[in-house]
Amino acid sequence: MLAPSFQEEVGRYHLAVPEITRGNPEPVKELYSRLDDVTLANPFGGIARGWAQVEARLDQAARQFQDGQMLGFDTITSYTARDTAYLVETEHFRARLDGSAVEEFALRVTSIFRREEGYWKLVHRHADPAARPQSRRSLTQPPAS
Repeated sequence: MLAPSFQEEVGRYHLAVPEITRGNPEPVKELYSRLDDVTLANPFGGIARGWAQVEARLDQAARQFQDGQMLGFDTITSYTARDTAYLVETEHFRARLDGSAVEEFALRVTSIFRREEGYWKLVHRHADPAARPQSRRSLTQPPAS
C-alpha cells in the first residue's frame, strides 16, 4: 500500500479538525507525530510541547466545544518539500464554547507536517482568532486612556 500524498493527508486533516468542535479529539490525535518535538499553540493559550502535553491540550479543547459545524477552510498557501510541508489557512466554524450560545469563529492556522516512515505527521499547529487588520501605528502605540 502506498503512503498517502500530502494532499491526501490534508483531506484527512480537514475531516479531523471539525471533530474537536464536536467534543472528539481522537481524529486529530491520530494525525500527530508522537515524537518529543511536537507542539500545539491553540486559542486557549500557552504552548504545549511533547506528545503528553499536546494530547492533554487537545482533550481540553474538545471538552470546551459542543455542537460544532465546519463552515469551510480558506487555504492561503501550502508548501511541500521532501520531508516537510506546511499549510496556512483560515478555518471557519460554528460551535458552542463552554455551553454558551452557538457562535461563529474564524481561526488563522499554521500547520506543519513531517514525513515519518513514509507518512505525513502533524508536528505543529498554531491557531488563533483571525484578527482584523491593524494599522502599524495601532500595533506600536499603547491604547489611549
